[in-house]
Amino acid sequence: MPDQLKIKLSIANRVYPLTINPAQEEGLRKATKKIEAMIGQFEQNYSVRDKQDVLAMCALQFAAQVEQKSIDKEYVNVEVQEKLQALNELLNEHI
Repeated sequence: MPDQLKIKLSIANRVYPLTINPAQEEGLRKATKKIEAMIGQFEQNYSVRDKQDVLAMCALQFAAQVEQKSIDKEYVNVEVQEKLQALNELLNEHI
């Protein structure tokens, strides 16, 4: 593992040592910042007693975002396919 990088990430006041590919570092650090910001928002807006609850809500929020992007992408793909078919029909009419 000579190309591996050892880093430490702090999430919810806990440190997580990781051994990663250097290309992953920026993404992991950005994700950590987003999680910490979301934790802050949940703690500020809701009376939360347990970090576990906050982390569960963060996980739900991120999973929902991923699922929504998947749904949106599927909708866009269908719309693009319909437009391409219509364009193809127009081209076939003029050939």
